[in-house]
Amino acid sequence: MIRVLFVCLGNICRSPMAEAVMRDLVEQQGLSAEIKFDSAGTSSWHIDEPPHKGTQAKLREYGISTSGMCARQLTKNDFEAFDYIVGMDASNVQNIRDMLGEPDSQKIFRFLDLTSHKMDVPDPWYTGDFQETYGLAVEGCEALLELILKPSRA
Repeated sequence: MIRVLFVCLGNICRSPMAEAVMRDLVEQQGLSAEIKFDSAGTSSWHIDEPPHKGTQAKLREYGISTSGMCARQLTKNDFEAFDYIVGMDASNVQNIRDMLGEPDSQKIFRFLDLTSHKMDVPDPWYTGDFQETYGLAVEGCEALLELILKPSRA
C-alpha cells in the first residue's frame, strides 16, 4: 500500500483539492486498494472544517466528491505513516520539514516540482481562482501517479 499526504497551510483549499483529484484518478484506474490519500495543513486554523466552499464547488463541477473530508493539522506521526508528503508551495515544504524534524527527507517535496511548471500552487484563498488550482491539481496528480506507478512498471 502506497500512502500519500498532501499538505498546504490551512487544509481547506489546495491540499483537499489535490487529495480529491488524486482519489478520483486512482478510482478511475482501479487502484484504490493500492494507493491511499489524506491531506493536512501546517496551521491549526481550520481543524475539523470541511473544504472551502470554492474548493467544493469546483470539484463538484467535475463530479468529484469531498464527502467526509475535514481539515486536520500535520503531526509528527505523519512522517512514518506516509510514503510521500507533498507540499503545495515552498513555504509549506519548509514548514513540513521543520514540523516533522526531517530537513533532508526525499519523501517531502513540492507538488508541482513533478511537472514542467516547477512552481508553487497559488492559494485560491487569496487569488479566488479555484479553476487555476484545479488545473494544476490535475496536472500534479497525473505526474504523481506516474511517479508512484513507475517502479511497479519496471
